[in-house]
Parts: sequence; structure tokens; C-alpha cells
Amino acid sequence: MVTDQRIPVVLVAGLAEPAAATVADALLLDRAGTAVIRHDLRRLADGVIHRRVRHHRPGPDIHDRTALLELAHGCVSCTLREDLLPLLVRLAARSDTVHRIVLHLDPALEPEAVCWAIHHVLLADGRTAADRVRIEAVITTVDLASWLTDATGDTTLAERGLGAAATDERTLAQVAVGQVEFADALVLVPGADAWAGARTRAVLDRLAPATARVELSTPDGAGAGVDVAGLLGRVPDNARRGRTDDPHGPLLRGQPPLEPDCGVALTVFRERRPFHPQRLHRALDVLLDGVVRTRGRVWLASQPDVALWLESAGGGLRVGHAGPWLAAIPDADWAGVDPERRAMAALSWHPDHGDRTQELAVLSHLADPEEITSALRAALLTDAELGRGQREWLRYPDPFADWRDSGCAPPSPTGAGTPGRDDPTNRTNRKNREDREDQA
Repeated sequence: MVTDQRIPVVLVAGLAEPAAATVADALLLDRAGTAVIRHDLRRLADGVIHRRVRHHRPGPDIHDRTALLELAHGCVSCTLREDLLPLLVRLAARSDTVHRIVLHLDPALEPEAVCWAIHHVLLADGRTAADRVRIEAVITTVDLASWLTDATGDTTLAERGLGAAATDERTLAQVAVGQVEFADALVLVPGADAWAGARTRAVLDRLAPATARVELSTPDGAGAGVDVAGLLGRVPDNARRGRTDDPHGPLLRGQPPLEPDCGVALTVFRERRPFHPQRLHRALDVLLDGVVRTRGRVWLASQPDVALWLESAGGGLRVGHAGPWLAAIPDADWAGVDPERRAMAALSWHPDHGDRTQELAVLSHLADPEEITSALRAALLTDAELGRGQREWLRYPDPFADWRDSGCAPPSPTGAGTPGRDDPTNRTNRKNREDREDQA
């Protein structure tokens, strides 16, 4: 049997930085042959990155090297492309002394963007870093006392004092939720009271249900008694291990519990008629108050050929294209579509609308699921509007038509060209109530 000769990579992410440092520096670096890479982004806005590489060589010695890097553009994308990816390749080439690489991510980094870059960004030789390394697991640290507050607010990274470029409007909630949602394993930091801990665990059960988990012994991030190797061994076979989601794939991963717990509820909204663009725009507040996470596909009457991808975390929201509906693709081009997507579409194909549908998964902690469903249903076209047909729908004023971001990054991690996902440093269309009222 042929074995994978690529060097395994473990990513350690999380806003709980002391715990992340414990996992990366104390627990993983303990094994000989491990190299730990850390890019400090606190001066990213100035175009300066502090890089540290520690290598536990065979024997007791740990070689520690630091460097200050100056980038032409102060953004995460340039950090990945110009330094991290080439460094991964160089370390992977030293397979005699490097047996595993640990990426200790800055709190402002989302592991999804890093994994996407490893798999898709072409280097100088025309190959990707994934030709030399493989993602073994993504570990995210979660402080049970503060994570839910961070994951449901609208504070930006800049307001929290985390490294951010001038164009980076991401909220702390988007980063906190993204880090957990993309994880294969969670390391929990205790310290929350019983109720806060129970509510946070209920959210984690629904946001990342298939993850392996372990809890540190003390709130200060100390890792005594934590078996990280055992944690990695408990990562399920079907874990994502760095694979990004298809925007037309299933919205619920890992069979999350559907019954409410501690006020935390998972609501799936499905309908087979389009949204009125202005009414949906006005209804977006229902996805920002008392909601941890929303993600899914939207069928907009004024944009009938493309599926929109809608995603929120706390008070941050973004909307962008998720590619065309199958019903809008000529039959001759279907051969290039994922077979699983074609099969799923065939099961629910509508004679007039094809695979066009609304499908949103909403994870709430304070909001009433019935109010969410009612507000979204009220934004759908009425029977009278449906009867006027597509020619009339195309004339509707569309507040979503110009929701676009730009950046200097590679294409979307989802493969869908979703605005905001193109640049890991600029992943949000952050719209408040006044913005939406003005556009409406």
C-alpha cells in the first residue's frame, strides 16, 4: 500500500491565545522533529510581520529563529503568498529532521483562508504547498468564559486591537465563529460559570458537532494532563482536515442536534419561491440580533440566474455570489458540475424553477426561531408578485446589486467567487440598520 509521504501540518487557531500557545509550544513542540511557525500580525497595518520558527531537532535541542518581514502590501494574503507558503515548502524538503509542522496562527487569522491557500495558491514552480504537505488537523482553542460574547457582538478586529489592515472590516464574531466552524478538534479553556458554560457548549454542539474535544485543567491556559496526541487520534475520519465547503453542498455538517438547549436553537429555513430584494434587505436585522451564525443559499427575484451566499456571525454580515443555479446552466455544461450536486438537485427539481430554492441555517442563542422564520417568509414574493413573472421581477430595485469587496488576494476559498471571501483580510459586508434603510 502506498503511504502519503507529504509532511503533516497541524494548524492551531483561536482567540484564546494563551491556550493556543500552550497547545502549539508546550504540547506539540514537545515531540522531536516538530517545527512551529508563528507570524505575529500586530504590525500588519504597517506592512511589518514578526516571524518566529522553532524546530525541535532530534535530541533535546530546540532551534529558535526570529525575523522581521516587510511586505509590499500589509495584508494577510501577501503574508501567506510571499512568506508562509514558501516556508512550508522549504521545511517540508527537510524531511530528515522535520516530521511535522505546526502553524500557530495569529488570533486574527482564520484557518480556512490558510488551508485554502495551501491547496490552491500556485508558487513559483507552478505547484502548490499541498503537493508537499497535508493538513492533519485544525485545532481551535475556545475560552468558555468569553467566546460566546465575542461570537455574538459587532466589535471589529481593529477595535479589539488585533492586527488588521486598513481595509480589514472583519468583526471579532466572524473570526471567532469561523475558527470554531472550521476546526477538527477543540481545546476548551474552563472558567465560565455553569450557565455560561452550558450555553457555550450548546452552541459548539451545533456549530461544530463532529469535533473531538478536550478541556484544559486551569483557566490560565496551562495544559497539564492534556493529551494532544490522543486528541488528534480522536479526530473523526470524515473531518474536513482543511477542506473547504462547497457553497452548494449540505449546510449542516456532522449531524448537529436539532432540539433547543439552554435557549440555543438551530433553525433551517427552506422555501421554493424567490425573495423580494428590498424586503429581504429590510429583514436582515432578524439575522443579526440574538443570532450566532447564519449561512446558506438565497434565491433573489432580481438575480434569477445566480445563487447568493448569505453568511452572518454576530453583528457581521456578508452576501455574495455562490455561482449559477443549475437551471441557468446550459445542458452541455453540466458535465463539469459536481455529481453529488447534480444528484441532490434532481431529487427536488421543480418543473418551472429547477434547483432554485431558499435554504438558510440559522443558529440562535437569544432570538425566537419563529420570529426568524416569520420575518424571512414575509420577505418572499407574494402570490400576486409570483404571477407577474420574471420580466417584472428584474425591474425590482436591488440593494444587493453592488455589495462587492475588493482585495489583493487569490480567488474565493469556497470556489464561488463570494465577495469578502476573496481576501482573508476583508471578509465582511458590515451593514447596520441605517445603511439598509438608506438603500431601501
